[in-house]
Amino acid sequence: MPDGTLVDLEIIIVRLLPLVLLLFCTVALGGCVMKSKYEAKSAEAITLATELANLQAKHDALTIANAEQININSALSQDIERSGNDIRRLESVLSDRSAEAGAAMTEMRTEINRLQSANRELEAAVEAERIARMARVAQLQSTYDELVTNMESEIKRGEVTISELEGKLTVNMVESILFPSGSAEIKKEGQAVLKRVGDIVKEIADKDIQVEGHTDNVPISSRLQDKFASNWELSAARAATVVRFLRDSGIAGERLSAAGFGEFQPVADNKTAEGRTQNRRIQIVLVPKQRQIVKSIDN
Repeated sequence: MPDGTLVDLEIIIVRLLPLVLLLFCTVALGGCVMKSKYEAKSAEAITLATELANLQAKHDALTIANAEQININSALSQDIERSGNDIRRLESVLSDRSAEAGAAMTEMRTEINRLQSANRELEAAVEAERIARMARVAQLQSTYDELVTNMESEIKRGEVTISELEGKLTVNMVESILFPSGSAEIKKEGQAVLKRVGDIVKEIADKDIQVEGHTDNVPISSRLQDKFASNWELSAARAATVVRFLRDSGIAGERLSAAGFGEFQPVADNKTAEGRTQNRRIQIVLVPKQRQIVKSIDN
């Protein structure tokens, strides 16, 4: 090769060398840049893959949790439905019970009103009976006082005693004031005593009059046995005689009754003459009207 050419070549090489070096550096430098970008992209891909895996795991967990929540919601829905059914059933029961309670309350109020009305009627009846009883007690007391006043002389002589006990007024008359010994015929002075007693007791309209005959325990004498077989017959005959006399004196027969007790209800000791005298007696007793008692029983 000629020298000129070589020089030119050298000159060209010298001139091209910076370009070659620049190109080499550029290529080398470009390779480094590409490698760095690759590594960055790889790292980014790894990071993204990791994040994607994490997100997938979270998605799977959320899917499972969602399925569980769906099951829970389904169970809750069933519970809510059952609760709704129970509530409706209870409401129906309560409605029925409320209707029953309302009917029971209405019936109870009706019964309470009936009882209150009956109680008021009973209170009125009790009050009326109290007033009537007070009137009867007052009348009985007035009769007692009147008998004591009108029989004062007989009471002083011990021939008559008058007592009042538990609403029963008793006029007790010894035998001698009314009857001869062993007789059932009323003496004249005895009739006068009975007339006074009858005129007073017949005014007690709400009382019946029971006449009781009593004797001592001395047996009937043989001369009287044909007429009075025992003291029972004698006491009964005397009581019946007094009843007839009172009826003839104006007392209604339905208010009168006679009973003979003989010697079996003594008021004194039959061992003494004084005791036997007290036991031989007629008692006129004012008692509650029998018709009123029967009516009360019927009612």
